[in-house]
Amino acid sequence: MHLLDYSTTLALLLTTTTAHLASAEPISAPVPVPVPISQNHDLILSPRARPNAPSGGYAPQAVNCPSTKPTVRLADGISKREEDWLEKRRKETVNPMIDFLKRANIEGFDAEGYIKRVAPDVKDLPNVGIAVSGGGYRALMNGAGFVAAADSRTTGATGEGGIGGLLQSSTYLAGLSGGGWLVSSIYTNNFSSVETLRNGREGSSIWKFDRSIFLGPNLSGIFDTTRYWTRVANQVADKADAGFETSITDYWGRALGYQLIDAEDGGPAYTFSSIALDDEFSAARTPFPILVADGRYPGERIISLNATVYEFNPFEMGSFDPTTYGFVPIEYLGSNFSGGVIPSNGKCVRGFDSVSYIYGTSSSLFNAFMLQNISSVEGVPQFLLNAANATLDILDSNENDIAQYEPNPFLGWNNATNPSAQKAELDLVDGGLDLQNIPLHPLIQPFRHVDVIFAVDSSADTIYNWPNGTALRASWDRSQGEIANGTLFPPVPDQNTFINLGLNNRPTFFGCDVNNFTLSAGQSAPPLLVYIPNAPYSVNSNVSTFQSSYEEKQRNEIIQNGYNAATQGNGTVDGEWTKCVACAVLSRSLGRTGTAVPGDCGRCFERYCWNGTLAGEAVRGEYEPGFRVGDASTKDNGVGRVVGGSGLGLVVGLVGMVMML
Repeated sequence: MHLLDYSTTLALLLTTTTAHLASAEPISAPVPVPVPISQNHDLILSPRARPNAPSGGYAPQAVNCPSTKPTVRLADGISKREEDWLEKRRKETVNPMIDFLKRANIEGFDAEGYIKRVAPDVKDLPNVGIAVSGGGYRALMNGAGFVAAADSRTTGATGEGGIGGLLQSSTYLAGLSGGGWLVSSIYTNNFSSVETLRNGREGSSIWKFDRSIFLGPNLSGIFDTTRYWTRVANQVADKADAGFETSITDYWGRALGYQLIDAEDGGPAYTFSSIALDDEFSAARTPFPILVADGRYPGERIISLNATVYEFNPFEMGSFDPTTYGFVPIEYLGSNFSGGVIPSNGKCVRGFDSVSYIYGTSSSLFNAFMLQNISSVEGVPQFLLNAANATLDILDSNENDIAQYEPNPFLGWNNATNPSAQKAELDLVDGGLDLQNIPLHPLIQPFRHVDVIFAVDSSADTIYNWPNGTALRASWDRSQGEIANGTLFPPVPDQNTFINLGLNNRPTFFGCDVNNFTLSAGQSAPPLLVYIPNAPYSVNSNVSTFQSSYEEKQRNEIIQNGYNAATQGNGTVDGEWTKCVACAVLSRSLGRTGTAVPGDCGRCFERYCWNGTLAGEAVRGEYEPGFRVGDASTKDNGVGRVVGGSGLGLVVGLVGMVMML
């Protein structure tokens, strides 16, 4: 299964105007649900990741290696550091999980007694993951609504109809592209709550999306667009002067830093590996963050389902796929690993793992968007415009539309299976370009023993920028090939079934019955998937992936809509939703321990589990869902509507469906 040629898709993006994008989005005024995230402006941000680059800026720098030089390891399990961290984290989830499950009030089930009974044998304790899809700012804001709902620190999240505490009960939090911006911003800002990030603070540009990154923030010391872009360009130039390849990804990531990292100049020295040094993370009092990107093979433009999926976590970067099948310590990215080792006379490099470069890598689809738009912004320095125009002219020949990891950390590694083993650089692209726009790959790895994944999907698969299950289907299709290396995935239906049965417009559980899986010796069933698609609960949240600015009101409304999707309108859509979330958390654990499924859970599974029914007939017209909360005139029946095709937004619709943004 292959995608449209990437260069063709870039050309489509470069020729699609803002007017086209705007015309594809219907406008209506919903009746909001009165469950707002409170406005607490007293919360204060403080950095979590650190300005840990030895250069003190964005540039990587050669340093003396530790006494035991870092090496590449086989991907035959998780790292020893992750194992040690997990031993602490699983214990840290016990009390939050008890609190959450007790509030769910599953009739006839002693939640506290059960969790205390299974906690000593950690393999029976529920293991929860959260995955936030790509989709630009739409994905960041919609995903933020889910995270806010799951966070017990959010005002009102532990009240009636809430799911607060799910985040504190989780082991993993994965993000991709726009979802990766969300995860990165949370961790570089003191594992701050969404409430804190949304409210911001005086004198900070954190989450102030009303001024696009093309204009830059309105901050003391920057004053205008010219000075802002000059600073960004100088940061990238420092990296080039240090002898490292740079690309548009560097500019994109650095510009986003002003909105995502609450530090001077957008935190150019903040590194992803420094998350591991934080006291809270070291004590395992936060989930484990993971970002995802795809490899692009030498000489190829097509990103297929056979592309190697790479992950970035606070300890390592690499892939479990049988192609690369290796991990390198992320702190030493940029070092000259050859055949998996640094030469005896070689130095180590630190600072290459800039947070902004990593979330920029995961969202490198936006490189072309940046190049196209920067030329139309008044105040951008001429030298930067010249560079952008030159890049547009030679974009297809020098592959500067991707993130370049040079030296290649997997040079000479697994030569028989690794397509990039003989190339000096490793080319990585947006993690959603293989259609797997939800970062499920790291969480379905059997080594991590995840029981349930809450998959938040903000993809723009349809003409009107709503998801239709393409991301889940892509992951299922990939699991059927050799690239899956035996990793299992729950069956999911085709995209037409998603729309015709309304599975893309309400929560759906996939993989409920473990007896449906044929397991080999030593295998266990894959995680239960709780699919949370973006849908219009209280506002039209289907904004274009390429909308570059949002007024505060619109930003807050989309976050609130994500909150409503996560809580089903604080129980106004389904008064038993909190119970059903709790049942999903417990499901695999109950099966392992031979515990009878409570009656409440049985009813939840009957209501939310996909039962294998297919409705693959072609969808007629354009899918446009109705509002799911509000008064009777706006509340949808859970299936949504399909209206006659008008042809509006055809170009962006095609791009959205192909790119699964």
